[in-house]
Amino acid sequence: MTSELLNHRAEGPTTAPPLLLGPSLGTSTALWDKVAPELSITHRVVRWDLPGHGGSPADLIGPGATVADLASLVLSLADSLGIDRFSYAGVSLGGAVGLQLAAYHPERIDRLAVICSSAHFNGSKPWEERAAHVRAKGLGELAANANSRWFTPGFTVPELVEDHRTADPDAYAACCDALAAFDIRDRLPQITAPTLLVAGRDDPATPPAHLREIADTVPGAALTELPGASHLAPAERPEAVLTALRGHFDGGAKRGMEVRRQVLGDAHVDRAQARQSPFTARFQDFISRYAWGEIWTDDTLSRRERSLITLTALVAHGHYDELAMHVRAARRNGLSAEEIGAVLLQTAVYCGVPAANSAFAVAQGVLAEEDGVA
Repeated sequence: MTSELLNHRAEGPTTAPPLLLGPSLGTSTALWDKVAPELSITHRVVRWDLPGHGGSPADLIGPGATVADLASLVLSLADSLGIDRFSYAGVSLGGAVGLQLAAYHPERIDRLAVICSSAHFNGSKPWEERAAHVRAKGLGELAANANSRWFTPGFTVPELVEDHRTADPDAYAACCDALAAFDIRDRLPQITAPTLLVAGRDDPATPPAHLREIADTVPGAALTELPGASHLAPAERPEAVLTALRGHFDGGAKRGMEVRRQVLGDAHVDRAQARQSPFTARFQDFISRYAWGEIWTDDTLSRRERSLITLTALVAHGHYDELAMHVRAARRNGLSAEEIGAVLLQTAVYCGVPAANSAFAVAQGVLAEEDGVA
C-alpha cells in the first residue's frame, strides 16, 4: 500500500520547537545535509521530500498540481507527527510552499524563512514547456545541466544531481505545473509570521530582486543576500545559511547574547567572538544559547543572586581565571566590594582556606583595577 504522506527525516529532541525544511525542485532532503544537523541542536527538525523525489511517493500529486496541494501535503505530514504550529524554511519550490502556508494557514506558522525563491516564477510558459519536455523525454537532459542552474561555476554536489536524474518524471512535471500557476504577490501583505528572505547573489533562477520584492511587501520582513551563492544556497554556502537561520529562528541565542554582553561587558564578548574558529563555534553558540539564553534569563533568581552563586561555584572548583571575569560581572550586577568579600569569606568555611586565599587575591586585583580598592 502506497503511503499518503511525504517522505521525511526527523532530527533533534521531540520536545524542541519544530522546524520544517522544504526542498527545491529536483532535490531531496540531502539539500539540507550541511545545515539540518546543526539546527537540530535546538529544534525538532523535519526535512521532507517532494512527491516523486527522494523517498516520497510519486502519486501524491498529478497533472495540474498547485503549490496549495504541496502545502496541504506538508500540513498532513505535520499533523501525522503531532505538530500543530511550527517554523518553516524552504528553498525555491519549498520556499513557495512556505509562503503559501504563511499566507493561507497563518495559525500554523510561527516563523518563516524563504531561501532562493519567489512569489512568482517568471510566468507560466517556461514551466509549461519544461513540464512538457520532461513528460516526453524524461529528466536526463535537465539533470545534465543542473550544475549551471544550481551552483556557481566549479561547484557541484553529485548526490543532488543524482537526485535530479532519478526523480520521477511525472511527479517532477506536476511540480512544474505548480510553479507555472504560482503567483502569491497579492497575498504577501497579509503574511504576519516574522519572515526572513535569503537570496543568492549569483542565483540565475530567482535573483535577489525576487526576494527583495517579497521583503518589501511582507510587513517587517528582513532580507539577507549571500555572496558566492547560486540557487541551492544551503548546499553551496551552508555556514552562511546556518548563521542566517539561527539568527532568525533562535530567539534564545539572540537573547542570550544580549544578556551575556550586559553581564560580562562588550569588550569581553567581543574578544571571545574574535577568537572564535570553526572548531570553537559550536561551543560559543552553546554558551550563548544555554548558559546565557536559558539560565541567566530565568527571573526566578536575580542577577545579583546568580553572581553570588557563580562566585562561590568558581572558588569551589578553583576556576580563578573565570573568577576574575565574574568578579567584574558581579560589580555590573550591583554587588559591592564588601558583598563580594563576604562571599569569599564564606567560601573559606565551605571550600577551604587555600581556595579562599587564592580567590581573595584574584578579586583584590580585579577590584583594584575596577574600583581602586586595595
